[in-house]
Amino acid sequence: MDSFNISSAEGFVLVGLSDWPRLEPVFFVIISVFYSLTLLGNSAIIVLSRLDLRLRTPMYFFLCHLSFLDLCYTTSTVPQILASLSGLDRTISFGRCVAQLFIMLSLGGTECVLLVAMAADRYAAVCRPLRYTTMMHPRLCRALVGSSWVGGLVNALIQTGLLMVMPLCGHRLNHFFCELPTLLKLACKGTGVTEANFYVARVIMLVLPALLILGSYVLIARAVVNIKSMAGRRKAFGTCASHILVVSLFYGSAIYAYLQPVHRYAEREGKFVALFYTIITPMLNPLIYTLRNKDMKGALRKVLGRGTDSG
Repeated sequence: MDSFNISSAEGFVLVGLSDWPRLEPVFFVIISVFYSLTLLGNSAIIVLSRLDLRLRTPMYFFLCHLSFLDLCYTTSTVPQILASLSGLDRTISFGRCVAQLFIMLSLGGTECVLLVAMAADRYAAVCRPLRYTTMMHPRLCRALVGSSWVGGLVNALIQTGLLMVMPLCGHRLNHFFCELPTLLKLACKGTGVTEANFYVARVIMLVLPALLILGSYVLIARAVVNIKSMAGRRKAFGTCASHILVVSLFYGSAIYAYLQPVHRYAEREGKFVALFYTIITPMLNPLIYTLRNKDMKGALRKVLGRGTDSG
């Protein structure tokens, strides 16, 4: 069988949808449209957050960084997916594969931690409203975002480093891009300890943040129940509903893909789940936040109104 060194020299072949060639043009068009909507929606949130003074709050500060992450995350994979679907290039060198994996793990890990920071912001807004402005001051917000990026970088360094010392047998990846669970399927025998280290790293990066977010929303739910007025309850729930939906979409698909044991990981299903959290979720995030947020909708109407008046 091919050794790790041979795979390093030859690179990998990305199977993608080559087993279903008639579906490739359809998926190419769909993914191109979704990617365009992702670029448009997330860029709009970033621009609106900078233009409208009402959006200069911690909530939109974090949302702006989430949109930037989603832009980078999809861009790290979609060009490779489209190249594979077009049939122009189904191969990827080992160096490019490792670089793509490192960028994805770094951005994905950053988003895991950033969603915790956003949950902490919602906890402070609902459970400590009188102290909110002093608790979530700009310096703390910047520190939380910086910690998110550092956490994602450390996660990527650890997991990419483990992969580079693991012997791989074969060079055929049943995927659209270089995804960690699919690469681990190529591991040669006798790598159980390294695979266990991988699993621990993934549990820390996915389960621990998810538990922290869950805990914050348990406290938020208790606080909302104690609010006497129905209007107050609706307002408190409205500030959290969008974040809960985003968290559910992101963590639900990521946990399904990353926390399965390697020997049970189904590559065919896994590559379609990967499309969900790398393309569909980043596309839905702007819609979720704008459709449920009156401040964001007001800022959008204001900008569009200016454009109409100037025309």
